[in-house]
Amino acid sequence: MHKVIYDTDPGVDDAMALLFLHRHPEIDLIGITTVFGNASVETTTRNALFLKREWDIAAPVAKGASITIDPARAEREWPAMVHGDNGLGNFEVPETIDLPLDPRPAHRFIIDTVRANPGEIRLVAVGRMTNLAMALKEDPGIAALVKDVVIMGGNFYVPGNVSPVAEANIHGDPEAADIVMTAPWKVVVIGLDVTSITTMSRSYLGDIAAKGDQAVKQLDALSQHYIDFYKHAVEDGMMVHDSCACVYVVAPELFTTITGAVRVVCGGIADGQTIVKPDGCRFPPGDWDGLPSQVVATGIESEKVIGLIRDTLLAV
Repeated sequence: MHKVIYDTDPGVDDAMALLFLHRHPEIDLIGITTVFGNASVETTTRNALFLKREWDIAAPVAKGASITIDPARAEREWPAMVHGDNGLGNFEVPETIDLPLDPRPAHRFIIDTVRANPGEIRLVAVGRMTNLAMALKEDPGIAALVKDVVIMGGNFYVPGNVSPVAEANIHGDPEAADIVMTAPWKVVVIGLDVTSITTMSRSYLGDIAAKGDQAVKQLDALSQHYIDFYKHAVEDGMMVHDSCACVYVVAPELFTTITGAVRVVCGGIADGQTIVKPDGCRFPPGDWDGLPSQVVATGIESEKVIGLIRDTLLAV
């Protein structure tokens, strides 16, 4: 069993990924930590509690960061055009959910859980990297105790989605992302190079919903606004960004990867750009030297990934 803490900002594609983690038989979802990003942290936390209640998820929810790790960074508008005004595609969600939160802030929940399960925890982070960076700042020793970190974020050999060179999760807190990428733990970066070519059509999701239970029907309903947004890039469908990172946890053989030190540009017109120095490439001394070699996904078997998501969502 893969022991997973899911760090998330629900988020429509976050919701699909959460249901995948909840239903996959090889995954033990032991915690959900929330972060600002697709909406405010108050909203993403409410959404996580709503999905926990609706889908009968046992894992505790811990509320995380509400601002970037560098508090001087200006707050940006929430991407309502992508995820709706409430973060879940304007699907009807109560203002409050009568479920308790874990009393610890998300970064402390991560620290305590990692220390209680040395060498076992896989951190799957599909939002801004702020909670992970805060955990590292408070307790750098956890880096040696985490099994690995699988993130959805970044782009290396394809354009960004919030600027020509930057992907939204990294762009939302570049300093935090650079802390995570350069820490002495294993990071697997599942970025736009693979997620932007892994799409699920409206009819395919509708077919899953027709065969599935109430949770899958809810997922279909809350995804419609997101699918409408993607009409500029996908023919009546959506990119399943966050689910790709979750699939990597159980089926890494469906991905092609390279290794190398990764840095994140902080500031300027390339703010949030992720840059890998591939292992074996020789350059003059520079800012990638002496850093851990991380894993960067450059290829994906998209049809098999979509099929695995489908089979897992239907595995009740």
